[in-house]
Amino acid sequence: MSDENAANGETPEVETPEATPEIDPIEALRAENAELKDRVLRTIAEMENLRKRTERDVADTRSYAIAGFARDMLSATDALSRALLVLPPEARESGDATTKSLIEGIEMTEREMQRLLAKHGVKPIEAEGQKFDPHKHQAMFEVPDPSRPEGTVVQVVQAGFAIGDRVLRPAMVGVAKGGPSHAPADETVDKSV
Repeated sequence: MSDENAANGETPEVETPEATPEIDPIEALRAENAELKDRVLRTIAEMENLRKRTERDVADTRSYAIAGFARDMLSATDALSRALLVLPPEARESGDATTKSLIEGIEMTEREMQRLLAKHGVKPIEAEGQKFDPHKHQAMFEVPDPSRPEGTVVQVVQAGFAIGDRVLRPAMVGVAKGGPSHAPADETVDKSV
């Protein structure tokens, strides 16, 4: 075939191997070095994130590990509070020494339980006079009160408690109805427009 091309006056095709660019070994090593450096930096960053996440998980576990126990203790504390509430005032004043001792013992026990709960991070949720917050309060009833802003907690039926930023038990409350609505504190109305 090439003879025919030469006889016809055509230039013969020369088959040449494709030219492959030669890879500089130094550049290849630099690229590999950059890739390995990037992998090491990513691995270090992942390990640092894992360390921080683990520290946060350990701190949360320490803070919230007693949540179930604290919730149970709140029931016992409530029972002591109710026992003190049902005692008539005259039993405190005119009762015999045994009755007075029993009342003092119940009061001391309730105070000690409250102190121990507070020591472990269990704090009461402020509710009375606050704007109703469904994350912290459970509305039990509405109280018609035009003198109070609507949505204000006017009565606490059962105290709520939180541990850290988590609610253990929402406060059971009565909420005002019929008063002026709450104006958002952080929004100001521009009347000049």
